[in-house]
Amino acid sequence: MADDGFDESPYSRLVGERLRAIRRQKKLSLNEVEAQTDDEFRASVLGAYERGERVISVPRLERLARFYGVSIDQLLPRDPMAVERNQPGASGSTKIRIDVAKLSTYPEERFRMLERFLRMIQVQRQDFNGKVITVRAHDTRAIAVMLDVPVDEVATQLSQLGLIFVPPTT
Repeated sequence: MADDGFDESPYSRLVGERLRAIRRQKKLSLNEVEAQTDDEFRASVLGAYERGERVISVPRLERLARFYGVSIDQLLPRDPMAVERNQPGASGSTKIRIDVAKLSTYPEERFRMLERFLRMIQVQRQDFNGKVITVRAHDTRAIAVMLDVPVDEVATQLSQLGLIFVPPTT
């Protein structure tokens, strides 16, 4: 089976981020995927896909989707415009990652509404994680209304509340 080509394009990076997110949501390490697929997806190659250093072919993408138990479209980035927005220097590249699990511990009604809103987004996006969600600009406007703050202060307000997700250092 021929190896897929190398490519460090922005879209390959976004595909890789999505592949990594699904693998982690399935609570699998690269080595576990390698072992459970009888070495079809070697850890080093899968890691290269996830870093956007290597392009995955459509047939391999299909087999990986089957292995993860998801549809192919779930392995692809949700927002095609994200390629442009995530370029260095692009406007609107700030992402807000909200810790939904922590949000559920806040008893006030405004937080219940926010939690329901974020869970709805997760269902629409078919997000398997359930613990963290990255909100988009149009989501931020709705959150501003719920928190009764200006749109440009949503991230600050969420940070002050301790609801911004900070990934653990490894």
